Amino acid sequence: MVSTVAVRKRGARHEVLLLERVNTPVGAWCQVAGKIEQGETAWQAALRELREETGLVPDAFYSADTFERFYEPARDAITVAPVFVAFVDAGAEIRLNAEHSRYRWAGFGEAAEMVSFGGQRRMLRWVEEEFVGRRPSEYLLIPTG
Repeated sequence: MVSTVAVRKRGARHEVLLLERVNTPVGAWCQVAGKIEQGETAWQAALRELREETGLVPDAFYSADTFERFYEPARDAITVAPVFVAFVDAGAEIRLNAEHSRYRWAGFGEAAEMVSFGGQRRMLRWVEEEFVGRRPSEYLLIPTG
């Protein structure tokens, strides 16, 4: 499993992309997320999922240097997913796949109120602090081209 926070800058404001889920949990707002396929690295899976779910290709792509962690009662399992940050062009067009019914760009505070889980809120606070509030470390940049 991987998570990707897509960020754009509009004027002086940074916004994060949230997607409304069609499947469980139905109607929940979330970041781009998905499974790592056979033969992929985590960062390759994150880029693929970003492209598949939204049509976006990032201008800059980073390891967020953090993990999303949550317990899944139905599986009785703990999932630990690396988080990535994708900076995208403010005018980039979103093309949703069938996994999501709609999307919304929101400021970090608003996004934290929209998501369902504490782990998502912690992840959003981390990304805002480490990637918007300061210049991200060059060591976290993942060359994609």
